[in-house]
Amino acid sequence: MAKAKEASLASELFSASLYKRNQGRLTRQLTAASVILVFGFGALTLGKGALGDSEAAVKYGVPTMVAAVGVWLAFRAVNLSKFADFLISVEAEMDKVSWSSWDELRRSTIVVIVTMFSLGALLFLYDVFWQFFFSLPFINFLQV
Repeated sequence: MAKAKEASLASELFSASLYKRNQGRLTRQLTAASVILVFGFGALTLGKGALGDSEAAVKYGVPTMVAAVGVWLAFRAVNLSKFADFLISVEAEMDKVSWSSWDELRRSTIVVIVTMFSLGALLFLYDVFWQFFFSLPFINFLQV
């Protein structure tokens, strides 16, 4: 059986088609939103930083183009067949996870926080004890 030839990356980037449109929607939308957010912050930083002293056409035009390219790349990235299949399988696996209830999550968080503060206090007491012990006149190990 002959293997179907995959489209090149360049042809995929300039295509406007949607790949498996109704599968993995939430994961793909959140991934695209994250990529757009990164490009948006990059464009904002570019406009206020490196291009801050430029004339208005450059100061606002270049970041707008960077943001537009970021939106298009995010849209295309989540519709590339291999990456889209990966995101679809991620969402399918996340649906299989049994999530804790809010009450159990709250109790577990309290246990972790109390344990961390208790261990921090214990280590602090050990440190104070050993500092005191090594600074005694007959030991005088620490130079105070």
